[in-house]
Amino acid sequence: MKEYILNFIKYQLHEHCGRTIGVILGFIISLAILIFGLFTTLFVIVCMGIGLYVGNLIDKDDEFSDNILYKIQKILPPYSRRW
Repeated sequence: MKEYILNFIKYQLHEHCGRTIGVILGFIISLAILIFGLFTTLFVIVCMGIGLYVGNLIDKDDEFSDNILYKIQKILPPYSRRW
């Protein structure tokens, strides 16, 4: 039975990857809304989106990442600068 379930999951991920991931994400988001509430869940999703956007900018542009690290070093107190 366990092997049958694993084969079914592998088949679903291989043949219907988008649908399967969409169902899983929908389930996780609906659980988060039920547990934490709508606005808390939306806040977390928006923060994740902003983090993804900034991380993508840092990965794509080396000059941008150098500027960000320089600004972070200026904000932090001198004793915490270890990089």
